[in-house]
Amino acid sequence: MPGRFDKRFSRRQMVAAVPFLLAWPQLVGAQAMVFDSFDGTPESRWEFLSDQVMGGVSTGQLRFARGGDGVFARLTGQVSTENRGGFIQFRRAISPALPSGLQGVRLITRGNGQRYFVHLRSTGTVLPWQYYQAGFETGPSWAEVRLPFAAFNRSGRMLRSVPQAGSLTSIGIVAYGRDHNAQVDVREVGFF
Repeated sequence: MPGRFDKRFSRRQMVAAVPFLLAWPQLVGAQAMVFDSFDGTPESRWEFLSDQVMGGVSTGQLRFARGGDGVFARLTGQVSTENRGGFIQFRRAISPALPSGLQGVRLITRGNGQRYFVHLRSTGTVLPWQYYQAGFETGPSWAEVRLPFAAFNRSGRMLRSVPQAGSLTSIGIVAYGRDHNAQVDVREVGFF
């Protein structure tokens, strides 16, 4: 019934929908790849960093705890923008390289209702202040967060516009950019 279809959708609407329709099977069927579920000795894989490495005054800590639903990482602290600072984070190197077909980052997380960030570094982020960043909201219950690579903002024009999975070298969970009390729990870090 071509005539009936034409009356509902204009040619422009159909053309605009093509990229989405082509990507739909990949988005729906995208399998999650668990990168870390904090089993074993996560303290040997993850490190805590703060803006004190550059003269800031933010304080915090990273702990690993076991709850009724498994092991999780908990980042807590006081983020301060004094002295040109403003972050605390926990970070892990990505090695070996990830498969190139991945589309984004997946977390199982909860927190104190604040906005937190994922920072990615790649083979192209050679300077210490270069990264890709995407934010996510937290609430009191565990929730899955999916952040497509296209949603990450680069920290400068020298970086490619969208990070590529195969070139990623580290991932960090970050409390960033404003004065606040931080508490974010992460039960699983992965990719899709």
